[in-house]
Amino acid sequence: MRKSLPFVLVAGLLAAPLALPLPAPAAQPSLQQGGAITQGLRLVMVDLKGCGFCAAFKREVLPVYDGSREGQAAPLSIVEIDGPWPDGIALAGRPRVTPTFILLRDGMEQARIEGYAGADSFWPGLRRMLANAEAQP
Repeated sequence: MRKSLPFVLVAGLLAAPLALPLPAPAAQPSLQQGGAITQGLRLVMVDLKGCGFCAAFKREVLPVYDGSREGQAAPLSIVEIDGPWPDGIALAGRPRVTPTFILLRDGMEQARIEGYAGADSFWPGLRRMLANAEAQP
């Protein structure tokens, strides 16, 4: 993780002038499902409509994520890159690549993976992030 001052996202801070259509709430996990984003470990996927790499992740990993050990340790939420973002999240910087996977502990960024090169690289990267987060107090 980069050593920089975190910033706190406030509702509407990342709103873009051109609003992208949001997916239907039942179509994918949302930040409101599965508990508060500010408690425990959570994995946030930063998504963009039309992103081929995001679609590949959703095809290859998303169907099995919730049932995996990693999914149990860090439930997944999906947020559009242009928001809306939940209040009170502290990130090392604004995500600029989709997908970006951000591991949060109690709402604070612990680590991130930028991009998606396939399930064979995603799972080991996520395991490393989780191991590092568990090793830190």
